[in-house]
Amino acid sequence: MPANRSASGLVYALLSAGTFGVSGPLGKSLLEAGWSPGAMVGTRIGLAAAVMLVPTLVIMRGHWSRLRRGLGIMAGYGMVAVALCQFCYFNAVARMSPPVALMLEYLAPIIIVGWMWLRTRRRPGLLTIGGTVVAMFGLVLVLNLFSATRVDPVGVLWGVGAAACLAVYFVLSAKADGVLPPFAMVGGGMVFGAAAIGALALVGVLPLSATFGSVRLWSTETSWLVPILGITLVAAVAAYSLGIVAAQRLGPKVASFVSLTEVLFSVLASWLFIGDVPAPVQALGGALIVAGVVLVRLDELRAPVPVPVLEEAGPEPLPTPSA
Repeated sequence: MPANRSASGLVYALLSAGTFGVSGPLGKSLLEAGWSPGAMVGTRIGLAAAVMLVPTLVIMRGHWSRLRRGLGIMAGYGMVAVALCQFCYFNAVARMSPPVALMLEYLAPIIIVGWMWLRTRRRPGLLTIGGTVVAMFGLVLVLNLFSATRVDPVGVLWGVGAAACLAVYFVLSAKADGVLPPFAMVGGGMVFGAAAIGALALVGVLPLSATFGSVRLWSTETSWLVPILGITLVAAVAAYSLGIVAAQRLGPKVASFVSLTEVLFSVLASWLFIGDVPAPVQALGGALIVAGVVLVRLDELRAPVPVPVLEEAGPEPLPTPSA
């Protein structure tokens, strides 16, 4: 039923945002221990590909024709939505404060609204426009951008590139509906993403460096394997799989707006994992993000449902006279 599909889509989207949200503090613990962004991203995607490869092949066994049809979507998803998106984001972080970089990446919902406007020639509804403004302002508060002072023009370009890649993530996730199973889409995408990261590392564009000592989490020292397994199994395998299902059930526009709650989950995870206590203004921002998502969702529900055109019935034949 459409209502059940929509409600479950919201649940999947929130679960995806929550699991993506833990990647921030877990990744920060690795970066502070001496890992480079490239090494962290490459390890995350490579391990996720290794974990998902065999189950993906089992799922697609006997359905190789579907795999061939969806190979292009899978390749674009892995190389653009997974690998290039993270590459752009961490290049932005290298040139400006992380809150500004994250704010730029989450311009993706605006890009999707504009893309759908151009594609359909239909202006977004007032609730969608209002929800966009409210959610973006809430995002500013959650990220506490008023305290950010360092902005770099090249970093801005990298951040906008990350936003474009994130928009591709939602569009391709929805487009894969009925073409490939969500788990297979993510598994194959991770393989393509790992190959792309490996190629960037081989040509020297993405420097790799890592340490294998202890990291600091939950106010104590723990093994580097803990955050690595967390960002791989939770923030990659689970998060991307849940995100694809959400985009297929909600559509790219609504799914992208619900994903804004990832920032709120990231703030909460940072508080729990590394003791970064959120400010009251960030709680207000979180409430505004939720309000913006609700407005966009209401606009989606108010959209007219296309009525199927029935073939015009011809005149009933006259009864054949009996002999």
